Amino acid sequence: MYYLLSILAGSIIAVMIAVNGVLSLHYSVYLATVIIHIVGLAIITLILIHHRENPMPWKNKQLPLFLYSGGLVGVATTIFNNLAYGRISMSAILAAVLLGQSVASMIIDHFGWLDMPHQPFNKKKVIGLSFIILGILLILII
Repeated sequence: MYYLLSILAGSIIAVMIAVNGVLSLHYSVYLATVIIHIVGLAIITLILIHHRENPMPWKNKQLPLFLYSGGLVGVATTIFNNLAYGRISMSAILAAVLLGQSVASMIIDHFGWLDMPHQPFNKKKVIGLSFIILGILLILII
């Protein structure tokens, strides 16, 4: 089931990049990013209210500040995708995103960062990464 949800998330990301990209063509990249995140904040606020969840959990927990940096990552991702939109193909954007995610995840796994179990880099991962790079080159050339 979680694999299916991940595939669904990937499909939604493709739609998100297209919709956000078109919005950034009508507004500046940065204003479009603000609009996108205000709409997202409104929707998740309604979901929190519906589920009766505490919208400010940090008052009760002492977690490292870096764990709250996901918003920064989301803003950066939106800006970078909006800047690329219309300049390179959707396939190229998603292929490059996949490569970046794959390399970053292998580094995180290798060092066991962010509370992930340590998964050492090995020859099998080099083969998998080689296939990803080959696939990206095929997408970009064709």
